[in-house]
Amino acid sequence: KSSAETATGMINGATITVNYGSPSVRGRKIWGELVPFDAVWRAGANDATTFETNKDIMIEGSKLPAGKYSFFVIPNEKECVLIFNTEAKQWGAYKYNEKKDQIRVKVNPKTASSSIEKLVYTINSNDVVLSWDNWNIGFKVK
Repeated sequence: KSSAETATGMINGATITVNYGSPSVRGRKIWGELVPFDAVWRAGANDATTFETNKDIMIEGSKLPAGKYSFFVIPNEKECVLIFNTEAKQWGAYKYNEKKDQIRVKVNPKTASSSIEKLVYTINSNDVVLSWDNWNIGFKVK
């Protein structure tokens, strides 16, 4: 039921590609229920979401070397921990290994102006935003 999607864009000369499974809300309570607070989430459906950059970049002030990473989120009402993990190919977060984290950064989720039915990643000129249900989780990229 969750389609495989790809978001690609350029930020300051770096090509960014996010591959993810896009689940739908389908009337469910997402944040804090379907996606529990304070637990590692695959940031999509099925396989772990992957984040790839062809150049070294800065994410919220932390250096992320060029490469392909699995991307996880530990959501919370006040703050979300974003994780870029060096084991890019994995199913969900079941075998997630914190020792393989390249970087972790913290951001604040923002309430969306309208509900987004299908999870979507948007690559803008200076940030990447995960939007789903009534939340936008964005992070600055330089």
